Amino acid sequence: MAIRVAGIVGSLREGSLNKGLLRAAVELAPADMEIDIYSRLGAIPPYNDDVFQKGDPPTVADFKNFVSGAEAILISTPEYNYGVPGVLKNAIDWASRPAGKSVLNRKPAAIMGCSPGLGGTIRAQHAIRQSFVFTETHAMLQPEIKIPSAAPLFDGSSKLIDENTRQHVKKFLEAFAAWIARFRN
Repeated sequence: MAIRVAGIVGSLREGSLNKGLLRAAVELAPADMEIDIYSRLGAIPPYNDDVFQKGDPPTVADFKNFVSGAEAILISTPEYNYGVPGVLKNAIDWASRPAGKSVLNRKPAAIMGCSPGLGGTIRAQHAIRQSFVFTETHAMLQPEIKIPSAAPLFDGSSKLIDENTRQHVKKFLEAFAAWIARFRN
């Protein structure tokens, strides 16, 4: 039985390197892993508990169904101003509700990211891990993918072309498959 993974990109940019990184993960995933990429993150409205109390808007329900239907989550995120991009944090906030019954509860996850700068998304990944404490989402600790100065590793269409990095992603996904197996019933 294939492992279904919900792929989520923390960037809305069409030419995002992190979209390219997640597309590379789709290509390089182990044979028993299927990564589906969620492409409508920007349509999710800002979290508002008054709205939540009345029921999830359709775009939020769509996102929650996407995550719920997956066995695990793979996030590829940039880092904005030393933190998580607002659109990604907003989606996590919506998905974390209702408390104790969230689609994120106790789900295995992995976080990766790349940046044209020197930080390599270290702080954004750490902040996502902090958000996952609330939902008891089991974020894989090692190996990590936090790629600094990433632009030369991709071509003009944001395709990951650097073979060393592709092999690193492949090993990361193999470790993620083993991580997911630890939480299977």
